[in-house]
Amino acid sequence: MRSVRRRTKAVLGANDVRARIVAGARRHFLAHGFRATTMDDVAHELGMSKKTLYAHFPNKVALVHATLLAKLGELGGELEQITAAHLPFLPALERMLAVLQWHAEEIRPPFVRDMRRAAPDLFQQVETRRSALIQRHFGRLFAEGRREGKVRKDVPARLAIAVLLAATQGVMNPVRVAELGTTPKAALSAILTVVLEGVLTTTGRAKR
Repeated sequence: MRSVRRRTKAVLGANDVRARIVAGARRHFLAHGFRATTMDDVAHELGMSKKTLYAHFPNKVALVHATLLAKLGELGGELEQITAAHLPFLPALERMLAVLQWHAEEIRPPFVRDMRRAAPDLFQQVETRRSALIQRHFGRLFAEGRREGKVRKDVPARLAIAVLLAATQGVMNPVRVAELGTTPKAALSAILTVVLEGVLTTTGRAKR
């Protein structure tokens, strides 16, 4: 029993260290880009040795991947809290949009450029997971909006979500964001405005 407790404590301690590393890397990577951020930078900010850092992450790509997964996990958790609260359509919509925009704003242009040049496969993994989150939570929300008369009934909820996903996938990627000379936050805001204006009823638009 004592050996089991010791192993459990060791695992929990390792998870805490790993989470601390990911949080520190996230601040650096998303603000300054991962090409300009070294493992030395992350270790120095956290006040730990590179040996400890490499014990948890064998290279910078693995750390970038863990950072993005943590961000997606946080996004999913926040959307799930809103969904679970069973709020009326418009308050829930406003909260979900605020969450999406906050997460988009955290990703700065240097990180977008690095994703475009150095990690297109990693970005695709992130895009797939993000699409699943949007489809699940906004799908439920739009269905509720139809019941409340805030979302047009002549536009199927699944179709509205498909349009939202297509617009998000087509614009919210490093190549297109760079080509358009915009930021992830601005691009997401424009997408949501265009899609929602076409989906909401007159009553829904009037109360936004």
